[in-house]
Amino acid sequence: MRQGLGFEAPSVRNGEWEQMLRLFIQPDTEADRAKLVGYMEQILFGLQEFLHKHVGVTEEIGLKELALGYMDSSICFDPEKKLPEVISDIIDRIAPQAVNVSSPYFVGHMTSAIPFFMVLFKAIVAALNQNVVKLETSKVVSIVERQVVARLHRLVYGMDASFYEKHVQSTDATLGTFTEGGTAANLTALWVARNTLLAPKEGFEGVEAEGLASAYRAYDIDRCVILVSRRGHYSLRKAVGVLGLGNKSLVTIDVDGENRICLPALRRKIAEYSADPKIRILAVVGIAGATETGTVDPLRKMGEICREAGIHFHVDAAWGGPTLMSDRYRHLLDGIELADSVTIDGHKQFYMPMTCGMVYFRNPFHLDTISYHANYIIRRGSVDLGIKTLSGTREANSLVLDSALKVMGRKGYGMLIDHGIDLARKFAEEIRKRENFQLVTVPELNILTYRFCPTHLKEALLRSSGSERSELNEKINDINITIQRVQREAGRSFVSRTSIDKGVPGGGETVVLRAVLMNPLTTLGILNDILDEQEVIYRDNYREMDIRVQGL
Repeated sequence: MRQGLGFEAPSVRNGEWEQMLRLFIQPDTEADRAKLVGYMEQILFGLQEFLHKHVGVTEEIGLKELALGYMDSSICFDPEKKLPEVISDIIDRIAPQAVNVSSPYFVGHMTSAIPFFMVLFKAIVAALNQNVVKLETSKVVSIVERQVVARLHRLVYGMDASFYEKHVQSTDATLGTFTEGGTAANLTALWVARNTLLAPKEGFEGVEAEGLASAYRAYDIDRCVILVSRRGHYSLRKAVGVLGLGNKSLVTIDVDGENRICLPALRRKIAEYSADPKIRILAVVGIAGATETGTVDPLRKMGEICREAGIHFHVDAAWGGPTLMSDRYRHLLDGIELADSVTIDGHKQFYMPMTCGMVYFRNPFHLDTISYHANYIIRRGSVDLGIKTLSGTREANSLVLDSALKVMGRKGYGMLIDHGIDLARKFAEEIRKRENFQLVTVPELNILTYRFCPTHLKEALLRSSGSERSELNEKINDINITIQRVQREAGRSFVSRTSIDKGVPGGGETVVLRAVLMNPLTTLGILNDILDEQEVIYRDNYREMDIRVQGL
């Protein structure tokens, strides 16, 4: 017997099944409904005000103390709270201890404010709950995804219109795919490169079928390597580990004075490995927006080198890819169209909610090398998008990006890119003007690094050399670690910190403060406030630093 919208009720106490169905379908009461609508109106139509009111920039309570409130590892048999209470707890208890990444004073990481309409798009995608692994669970949404992929592919590669007319909805071609993030996108690109290099041949079914050991025997080699600059993202180490190549097969190339890959060093390494019959170069990776410094490798020259040597050229443009939307600054990515594959993150400078990555391929049939099938879902001969992706089940992030592109257009995204790069350059000038600061890496895109370096220490560095200079640099490093930590814990503003090995000549590893300027609400005045606060922190904490800097 059918009961309401369900089938025969399971063996439960009278009324419990009906209560569960009501919970599944709608709020219990009109009062509950009104309360939920009130919360959602704030989030959907007053997002920035809501975040400013409810979410702190950083955590004032220590993580150990916070963790003590979350020690219960059991799931209650009966419901603990009503839905409005649970949502109220999120807003009143969780949100204040989260990080307000939308604050214009939060300029330390590659996570920023999102446009309010992204929450609307994400809510609709969640409500539709389409699974783009298969047409049977997505239908037109998969077709929309293919169109979005083609639009971004055209932004990157700029093929003629006939190319896209032929391939945009072709059941044979795949121009790219959405992933959960840049890590999965980079892994997918190198997975394709591995399978292409160690492809099937007579007596060998290919590395995907027979494994790496058999592939090495079939090709009479001992090792495959991937070359990338020292500024390469850590996801590449994950990728070579997952692909069975081993971390030591990721070979880092030195960088020049501008933190770009050193081309003579790259050429030498390619020549060295090419001369060894037991080694194959699987790929060379160019960076378009290094995580630490925001710099862009000389992509055109790298692409030409790889094309001449017959090497797969992958560009990690997870950060910098959307720069192509800017008419003023797209030239900074000149040569990206020579890449065999390109990674771009949607949750970075396309301002999408977490998480969204993408990978694109010049050759529309390259993804065939990683295709998988199953009789019950991604059957042979079907056009299911899950055939050529690392992911199985996957939400329709493409629908969010498609909608955002329609709302923003290239012009809107270009304005955001221009703002970030322009602001980074102005911020660099402000840093240069302040005697107690030192610009370490000049911004190329919208990321820069600098450090607090009191005048008397700058002068001491100029007079010093060798071990004395290294010792001075270490003490300056300690000062910057303290400033960054105290500022973060104060909760008014936030810059991140990192260490780079080519900061101050002769100074060794340099701890730097890192600013990522993508929030359109961040102004030069706010950045000056951040610098002012850092100067105050130094003055207020000088006595605590005494042990480290005394006598300098």
